[in-house]
Amino acid sequence: MENKNEQMGQNRPIVETHIGKSKDGKYIIHKTVITDIKPVKYYEKVMESNGE
Repeated sequence: MENKNEQMGQNRPIVETHIGKSKDGKYIIHKTVITDIKPVKYYEKVMESNGE
């Protein structure tokens, strides 16, 4: 069961948030970066099935 949980964790995207002030101090900047890592074979399969 633990191995399955590890695999599920690897499939989740990495979400990073950064919050800061603008240089002049008038604005709050909230930036969210989502990083999704998939094997090349996954995208090849998706592109293959997209043409059908």
